[in-house]
Amino acid sequence: MSIRCNAPLPSELSIVDRRQYSFIRRCVSDIIFGLTDGLTHFSGSSRAAVIFALHPKGPMLICDPQNLLRGHEPIFKSLYVDNETWREHGKISADRKQFADIKPVKDPGLAGLLSNGGYSGAVFFQQWFTEHHPDLCSVGPTQCWLEHAAWRFSHDMANDNELYTGISGYFLREYSTHAVRDYIIDQMNMNLGWDSPVRVYPVLDAVLMISETREEGSWPEGRLLVVDPCMLDQLDFMVKFQEGARPQLINYKHVRKLLLTVEQAERHLVTDGRSIIGICGEKLPDFSLCADFRGRHGFLKVNRNKVCSFADGRFSSISYQAKLVQLEELLLETDLDRMNSYFLFKIVVSLVHHSQQRKHGCTVVLDLNPDPVPISGQNLSPPLDLQKPYMLKMAKSLAKVDGALHIGADMHLHGFACLLDGRSFPGEDLARGARYNSALRFTAEHPNIIVVVVSSDRPVSVIHQGLDVHGACTLEQKGGCIYNLERLDYWVGL
Repeated sequence: MSIRCNAPLPSELSIVDRRQYSFIRRCVSDIIFGLTDGLTHFSGSSRAAVIFALHPKGPMLICDPQNLLRGHEPIFKSLYVDNETWREHGKISADRKQFADIKPVKDPGLAGLLSNGGYSGAVFFQQWFTEHHPDLCSVGPTQCWLEHAAWRFSHDMANDNELYTGISGYFLREYSTHAVRDYIIDQMNMNLGWDSPVRVYPVLDAVLMISETREEGSWPEGRLLVVDPCMLDQLDFMVKFQEGARPQLINYKHVRKLLLTVEQAERHLVTDGRSIIGICGEKLPDFSLCADFRGRHGFLKVNRNKVCSFADGRFSSISYQAKLVQLEELLLETDLDRMNSYFLFKIVVSLVHHSQQRKHGCTVVLDLNPDPVPISGQNLSPPLDLQKPYMLKMAKSLAKVDGALHIGADMHLHGFACLLDGRSFPGEDLARGARYNSALRFTAEHPNIIVVVVSSDRPVSVIHQGLDVHGACTLEQKGGCIYNLERLDYWVGL
């Protein structure tokens, strides 16, 4: 899907003047770039794309400035070029003023992508796409984000060029808190109905303020449970404050002190969204929202299911637990037996998660050579069999020592506190530390070596052949050209 900014007008748009085409292109580009920036801050490096048809008899158009949809061309051709059923939408009002009445469409279920869209009077059909990152707490807020992008596009097209403000892109950049709130409201409406007195925005503000409030130098730990007043009788209260003297949720410092009563305990501090009611045990009502504070970061949960995380005064979708999808793919491409590849992957995942939980960095060297390469460090004789749980537990302790763990294809630990040397080369990243760059150098000079680097303040990096294969995409924008899906030169390789 190569993008050329001097592309001709799509066939449908050739009937309008270039000023109108410029307006449509600006609407789409502003939303895509705002969506990309916002999701990048919320979920990590992200891209966005849209397919849309302005009118029932018009062709399907596409704007994909970062080639997000590359590889899915046959599916799009099958769904929207060779097939006309997408035009059979049922009864949709042609009144552009009813832009907010969007009839949702089914997600096509493309691998690695999330989507949302629908039919409306202002834009006959639209479907917005972004990446499905493997480490999302939940896809819910991202789906709400895409849903709002569809709403903004429909709104802008209904207002037309004369009333266009250009605010949609800026709003989508700052949509993270709104996306979290919208998803929680959707869950509340399904479980509690439409008349719950709990106001979500003040709760979210309180969670962020409490998360940044230290008590005697310590970050907050413990769980704050938000419960609808009608469900308080479902809780087993251990402590209940007098109604006239209950601390207010808006008093963040007081609530932070009260969190000490549930720190590292199987208890919850309970609020109705306005004041602190008391302290209850593990039992939860039919519906609840929980802020689980874990020091420098925490998680928002709906009925024990993670919605998002929070840290540094903002929400994000990061799960703080590496999935290591890239490592799994690299191991599947090797000549290792599938069973050995699986157990080797599980060993590394266990070591990485332990390091993340204990908040210390570590480096794991996977040596897939028949004979492990010599590495300077504390060599073990005999090597430790990491298939044995007590030996794996020992390896987790050894990972705290400066240097790398050296694991062979035989699933044995051959050494620890290993020093990874290598010559400098152009692929280094001077913005990263010695642990990361030494891994780049080492893998650049040694074949069949995969290094997993866990930094205390960064995502886990998987390094192979001198490259970080973590999968981050470039954020370079190539313009917002709009193409017709029926153009034969668009479908590369078909």
